Amino acid sequence: MPHIRVMLDYFHPWPNSAGLYVSRARDWYAEAGLDVELVVQDPGRGDTLEYLARGEVDFGIFPPNRLLARRAEHAQPLIAVAAVNHRGLEAVQTTTSTGITRPRDLAGRRLAYNPTPRGRAMVRHLVAADGGDPDAVITVDAGARELTVDDIEAGEADATFGNYWSWDALRGDLPEERRLTWPVDEIGAPRYHSYLLGTSERLLTERPSLVRDFLAVTARGYASAARRPEQTLELLERVIPYFPRPLIARSLALIAPTWTDQDGRWGVIDPHRMGPYAHWLAENGALAHDRDWDRSFTNGLLDVAA
Repeated sequence: MPHIRVMLDYFHPWPNSAGLYVSRARDWYAEAGLDVELVVQDPGRGDTLEYLARGEVDFGIFPPNRLLARRAEHAQPLIAVAAVNHRGLEAVQTTTSTGITRPRDLAGRRLAYNPTPRGRAMVRHLVAADGGDPDAVITVDAGARELTVDDIEAGEADATFGNYWSWDALRGDLPEERRLTWPVDEIGAPRYHSYLLGTSERLLTERPSLVRDFLAVTARGYASAARRPEQTLELLERVIPYFPRPLIARSLALIAPTWTDQDGRWGVIDPHRMGPYAHWLAENGALAHDRDWDRSFTNGLLDVAA
């Protein structure tokens, strides 16, 4: 039974990884002859793609822009084999006390986010799309921190960008009626998969049946996680016991619909998202070039030969 290490998409598990945990807990991986270990990254040693590039994990979950950048700038032989999410998970968040009522109101206000080239480009895009002046936005460098609505109320910033509407934006003690949360794909952002599941080109070439089996079982886990939320919630509470049950339950209810495309399929990477998104990243200086973007992924469940 091969030992497979899979790196998750965040510093800790959250409901977006539910399908992997369900498949392992129900022994579906074991039944397919796979010994699966789920791990999280040590940010001091890099992100998921760095672990994949060093061969320290076999599969990993990561944002598509980071994959495209590594392939464009370093020609790293890493490849996406499945889509985990079919929506952008990021949001702009503020509170009613700030007087901000729409994205263009961010002009002249303090916006907390991680000001990477892609982050800056997205903020500018969202403000301009609503008729605002992106040059007037005041950047508060939050780094890896994800400020909550409570931090906004305390005066650390007037709004945030980058919090996930299905996780970080749910935290904090501020009453719901005083929160304003705008998912980026509802306020003009380009369409993109928030997270992809990928591996090395070597593993895909040398062990295609292992990749196929892993993806098939993972798809089964995500379908079950969405269909049986109560059982999934009980499982998630065992792997992230330090978060309150209502938070996990609400996050699961929000994130589960993003796992499948409009045809109800898990894992299918949409080239009509990947191509325009790669072009947008290149046009906005967040990607060295968008050549060969279509070689950055394969639809593993559909393309890997039996």
